[in-house]
Amino acid sequence: MTNILRTQEVGSLAKPDWRVQPITNNILTDQNILDAHIWADRLGIAEGDVEATLGDAQDFLIHEGVLDQQRVDAVKNLAARYAVRLQEKAGIAILYDGEQDRPEMYQDAVAKTNGFEWRGRIRAFDKFPAKSFLKGAIVGPPSVSELWHTDEVDRLHNLTEQDIKVPITGAYTIADWSFDEYYQKSVESGGLGLSKSEAKKAFVLDIADNVIRPNIEVLLESGATWIQIDEPAATTKPDEVELFVESFNRSVAGLDGTFSVHICFSDYSLLFPYVEQLENCSQFSLEFANRDPRTLGSDKASRPAYEILQDFHKHTPDIGIGLGVTSVHDNNVEGVNLVRDRVLRAVDIVGDPSLIYPSPDCGLRTRSWDIAFDKLRVTAEGTELAKQAL
Repeated sequence: MTNILRTQEVGSLAKPDWRVQPITNNILTDQNILDAHIWADRLGIAEGDVEATLGDAQDFLIHEGVLDQQRVDAVKNLAARYAVRLQEKAGIAILYDGEQDRPEMYQDAVAKTNGFEWRGRIRAFDKFPAKSFLKGAIVGPPSVSELWHTDEVDRLHNLTEQDIKVPITGAYTIADWSFDEYYQKSVESGGLGLSKSEAKKAFVLDIADNVIRPNIEVLLESGATWIQIDEPAATTKPDEVELFVESFNRSVAGLDGTFSVHICFSDYSLLFPYVEQLENCSQFSLEFANRDPRTLGSDKASRPAYEILQDFHKHTPDIGIGLGVTSVHDNNVEGVNLVRDRVLRAVDIVGDPSLIYPSPDCGLRTRSWDIAFDKLRVTAEGTELAKQAL
């Protein structure tokens, strides 16, 4: 049963203080150093590697008024190494680096894309730890200004021999979370003068064609084999779900790789029947634990949140399910028997355990590393119990 019920990460982990402080404030405190050594011991990272990267300097990254990019990169690389070891130690099979290089999923993507200007900060959905992020406006044709995540993939190949899955922000979400100051703007003012609906479609598909697809092509060339397209906005406008599907298809159609889509905290019923039109999609990564009771049981009455899987299996019977079995919005660590029962219920509904990939509901960036580790650990241990039951 080694090739069924493979556990996976979904995306982000919190950035440790010793990663954030020296880069944002040029301060590395004694407590930062202590925390780094405590986790190094827990994760089996050599103390000498920590000392070589962090040292004990207070003026850490700026020398004679110039940012020392080499030291910045060294700190990010060390944080990625910690994140990988944390997932490996927790027992996760398919992993990433916790997005240690990225300030925020939308902001990072827009910052590396031509055609945008920043318009200020807005409050983030989960408020903590990133209480806000920069919001952009499209002011001209979008294109790639800086390749996404290729350095991360190169680093991951040196950090782990396990399978990796690269999360990237999708076209629909980027467009939906941005202001439009180009597509609807009058021709006389330098825009395209499109109607609201025409503008939204053109914006989304331009991002898919000219930003997402070129980045994916380069990621595949760099050795990535599995790309997860994050689309938290996919169902926020029910009349545009078909546009989300079209943008996914334009992003990956005909490419030789494994592609999945992550949609969190949504009314999944809005996806049907449009998801039947998805092309080259191998998995839906979905949130369930957040809406499921914590009582035990693997029958229909005990696991109401998972019943929507019947519709996924009906409309897309060959597409796998990234099954959210641990919540990312609280610090209550689920018991392994609860994870087992959630997995068993999903297998009973779908009928094929090879289609089920247990995971947290979403990225764990809002949880401390202690809580994140425990939630990943029970995901893995509960899945092992489900394998034994099967």
